[in-house]
Amino acid sequence: MTKSLFDTVVLGLGGLGSAALYRLALRIGGEVLGLEQFELGHGRGSSQDHSRIIRLSYHTPAYVELAKHAYTAWREVEADAGEQLVFTTGGLDLWPAEPAYPMSDYTGSMAACGVAYETLTAAEVMYRWPQFRLTDDITGIFQAEGGIATPNLSNAAHRRLALANGATIRDIAPVSSVRPVGDEIEIEAGGTLYRCRRLVIAAGAWSNHILAHFGRKLHLTITQEQVTYYRTPHAADFMPDRFPVWIWMDEPSFYGFPVFGEPGPKMAQDVGGERVTPETRTFEPNAATLARTEAFLAQYIPTMLGERLYTKTCLYDLPPDRNFVLGNLPEHPNVSLAIGAGHSYKFAALIGKILSELALDGRTDYDIAPFDIDRPILQEENPAINFMC
Repeated sequence: MTKSLFDTVVLGLGGLGSAALYRLALRIGGEVLGLEQFELGHGRGSSQDHSRIIRLSYHTPAYVELAKHAYTAWREVEADAGEQLVFTTGGLDLWPAEPAYPMSDYTGSMAACGVAYETLTAAEVMYRWPQFRLTDDITGIFQAEGGIATPNLSNAAHRRLALANGATIRDIAPVSSVRPVGDEIEIEAGGTLYRCRRLVIAAGAWSNHILAHFGRKLHLTITQEQVTYYRTPHAADFMPDRFPVWIWMDEPSFYGFPVFGEPGPKMAQDVGGERVTPETRTFEPNAATLARTEAFLAQYIPTMLGERLYTKTCLYDLPPDRNFVLGNLPEHPNVSLAIGAGHSYKFAALIGKILSELALDGRTDYDIAPFDIDRPILQEENPAINFMC
């Protein structure tokens, strides 16, 4: 007989939901269920690929401190999984002379949190990494602990560990209804009716679909983004021990990776895609975004260019201030929510832990005050939008 009554149900088993499922299973074993509307490991959401940047370089001390805790959380998962999930390459942030994003926000935040970094001239960057072609007005900030978090490996590890600790997983189970019933919540998904005491929503671009059942709607901008892998003839120069993860700190903002998971490096524009909905998105590359990224590469990292291996699309779920949404619904304190704002994967192991604490304890000791669901900007009809991170 199929079990239908659980203490806690997690909706969405991408990066954040899989991490939450694992942390919940550590505490309540077989009393947690994870539901995924598509097949496990699908590429329709935000967190399925070989690599995401992990870094301590952030624009506010709150994010730097959270990132420090995230590294600790990833080490805990690695120890449990017996598998390396985070790979250190060093992280290089590059600022032109008049950037859209003030360098002092990042250096000041790292200094305030005791994070070591180096300031490099353009000549020093090119001496260390001759793959770059920079003008003299460009400044680099190098943080040695930057590197690669691994969605494909880590999502699978989180789910594998959750199952080993007694969790139940059901995929191809789209949600058709959610409703409070007394102190419990009733969920119909994949044609089956479930009951639980606590609900965790980690639905990414589909978050408002679930929140609508609770009379909630957040101001979220959904965009279709893309990354492209290149078969450069100089792949040896872009191996992880010879080339860092990097971010161009201007608007437009670009970022990239050494060779990892494919036979060539990867790069993308941050928030370079079109506004879509989960229903209207496509999986086709955006030619204008490709043109912008390849013009950038031709100017600044020319030997990275080569035959396109492939372009992969994903969805961003962006609050207007691009801060996470993380907490319990005030009117339904047994419902916990995480929205990753298109930059959460590096924090996934930690956010999963926080979600488990919010669900089971109703609170967390981590500072999540900046991510409150009732912060004013999320309630505004036409909020000012700033997607810097």
